[in-house]
Amino acid sequence: MIAVGVLLILLCIAAWTDARSHTIYNWNCYPGIVAGLAINSAGLGPPAPGMDGFLFAVAGFLGCGMIMLTAFVFFQMGGGDVKLLAMIGSFLGLQSGIEALLWTFSLGFVFGISTIIWRYGIVSLVRQAFEHSAAVVKARSWIPLHRDERKPLEQWLFLAPAALIAVGIVVWPEVDLVLN
Repeated sequence: MIAVGVLLILLCIAAWTDARSHTIYNWNCYPGIVAGLAINSAGLGPPAPGMDGFLFAVAGFLGCGMIMLTAFVFFQMGGGDVKLLAMIGSFLGLQSGIEALLWTFSLGFVFGISTIIWRYGIVSLVRQAFEHSAAVVKARSWIPLHRDERKPLEQWLFLAPAALIAVGIVVWPEVDLVLN
């Protein structure tokens, strides 16, 4: 339960800074990664203390970190997002860390689409999609989007708030068990 509390505090800080300045700071993530490794090694997380806890945390850190590093390299994901999800993995381990990562991407997608629809309107977006699709069909090859057409897709995703909610979803059964 201590591990969950510390992780949620770190995620609240990251969510605040991400929403406020579009930045997830190293001063939050690096100590969080070390804390996840230390807390799990001490037996204050899900696994047994000692080497089992340390390996649990390292597996989560590496697994989530490598998935996010791939996203960073191929999909222009931010470096803070990589460190944030690696930190989550160090607290939750590989299985729960990847579950939180998948929830984070799903929620981030929903938040991103909602923001785009809110700012530009569904009618405008559908009209632009049909116009571009018609131009592609007419040209019989892909036509790159013009800079103005790409503008709605260049929104901040705010993955830290999505990660906070995702971790809440993943750890809720454990928290509920302790509360009841």
